[in-house]
Amino acid sequence: MTFSPLRTLKTLIAASLMFAAAHSQAQQVLRVSAIPDEAPTELQRKFKPLGEYLEKKLNMKVEFTPVTDYAASVEGLVNHKLDMVWFGGFTFVQAKDRSKGQVVPLVQRVEDEKFRSVFITTSKNINSLQDLKGKTLSFGSESSTSGHLMPRSFLLAAKIDPDTDLKRIAFSGAHDATVAAVAGGKVDAGALNISVWEKLIEQKKVDTGAVRVFYTTPPYFDYNWTVRADMPAELKKKITDAFLALDSSTPEGKAILDLQRATKFIPTKAENYVNIEAAARNAGLLQK
Repeated sequence: MTFSPLRTLKTLIAASLMFAAAHSQAQQVLRVSAIPDEAPTELQRKFKPLGEYLEKKLNMKVEFTPVTDYAASVEGLVNHKLDMVWFGGFTFVQAKDRSKGQVVPLVQRVEDEKFRSVFITTSKNINSLQDLKGKTLSFGSESSTSGHLMPRSFLLAAKIDPDTDLKRIAFSGAHDATVAAVAGGKVDAGALNISVWEKLIEQKKVDTGAVRVFYTTPPYFDYNWTVRADMPAELKKKITDAFLALDSSTPEGKAILDLQRATKFIPTKAENYVNIEAAARNAGLLQK
């Protein structure tokens, strides 16, 4: 066989082009996830129309990958297994800390500028945070902003240490599970995201004659959509623009915003979460 430098060069160029095309095709998938603050089926239901909308706006495939727990959502983004994640304020702070600042929050709901948590109970004897002393309480996930960090922070501010002043604390893993634990009598009280609480009431999945809110926290910044800092600037802009373009006056926009429990999306920035980070460090949930 005669050696042909030209043929070899052509082969190398063809192989290189095939690799580049394959790599380009691989990059045409946006891998998305969310903290599992609700049941997996509910998360999938909420994301489906949003994912279809983003596919049209970005002209690329969008895949939703559920994760087992909050920590997995952080690790997935930091370790390049995910491209974009719906974080709570605390999980964003954890991802920022773990990646040494290599994550960027793009957008949040208007509602996330002044988010709140609620404390609920079935007991007639619990009417204030002080009444929780000696009682049992369920938080959501340990890494939840609205289901653990901020409720714990407000308890500490009221001079109540959940670890020593309460009879027992539990972690349900998700907001809807916290409501179920309280309604089922497994704990005396629970703390959860006000948005999920209101949704469960609207869906008539909670008996408000038995379970009631006895304390609502002051507002704080919470959820956002976060990407890695190394994502191409053009794609970051396209994603941001797609969220900002969602409009409740259109049928598609209204359907998506309603599922996301959002009036609209607005830009956000890491600086919005400095108080969450401070609360996490003060509560001993993030290393100082």
